[in-house]
Amino acid sequence: MEPKVVKKDIEKEFYIEERCFIIDSSDPSDKIMSIALARVEPGVTTAFHYLDGIDERYLVISGNGRTEIGDMEPQDVKSGDIVYIPAGIKQRIANTGPDDLLFYCICTPPFEEKRYHNWNEKENRV
Repeated sequence: MEPKVVKKDIEKEFYIEERCFIIDSSDPSDKIMSIALARVEPGVTTAFHYLDGIDERYLVISGNGRTEIGDMEPQDVKSGDIVYIPAGIKQRIANTGPDDLLFYCICTPPFEEKRYHNWNEKENRV
């Protein structure tokens, strides 16, 4: 690994069908992990989904939310909390506060769009 600084471009925020906004903060040459900044607006709950073969962590940096992961009881989260989501487990997060919920999505191995799947209850995948 070579020393470098990867600059975040806030102008490159984009909306995804999961019902949140994303800024990709990753270095494409990083083969170990990817990092993205997610923003969920007040009152919004993201769509249930899972990542095939990718473990994910949310590092909450501001706002208040409630996570639902697999069969776990829903958990309230706030700034500084870390949410661990194993590969293949259904997940979603709701913004329960008055301000935007911001968190980093840290994926190992790096996120690949082809590994993102909407949760389909009929498939009964967990």
